Amino acid sequence: MQKLPPIMRKPDGSLPRMTPRQRQAAVKLISNICSNYDNGNCLLLDDVCPQSITYSVNCKFFRWVLLNDKDGLKLKSELFRNDSMKKCTLCGKVYQSKSNNAKYCDDCSKSVLRKQKAAHARKRRLKVEK
Repeated sequence: MQKLPPIMRKPDGSLPRMTPRQRQAAVKLISNICSNYDNGNCLLLDDVCPQSITYSVNCKFFRWVLLNDKDGLKLKSELFRNDSMKKCTLCGKVYQSKSNNAKYCDDCSKSVLRKQKAAHARKRRLKVEK
């Protein structure tokens, strides 16, 4: 459980949310295939399973193991279909993407754009001077 990566949060710090129908499917998935689930309790926490009583995706085991199982892939695609969270290729920071082609966070995109424009201008000037 410690080796699982943390759940990626949205830019505002909130966890991904489920609709009532998705939550119902998640509870069914947990009760059917979760190895830590025992009659509504989580064996790891010695308490009520937090994922089965909330609409947020807050269990690392659920997020990284159960949703990647063949029975959970459909629910995973529904939950994260509209997820526009991406990792910046330059600094590695998680950011909210505004398009499919976005590769950089807002901070890095400004500096990359400036460098690309300068390279383009240098190349254009070389062609004009000849």
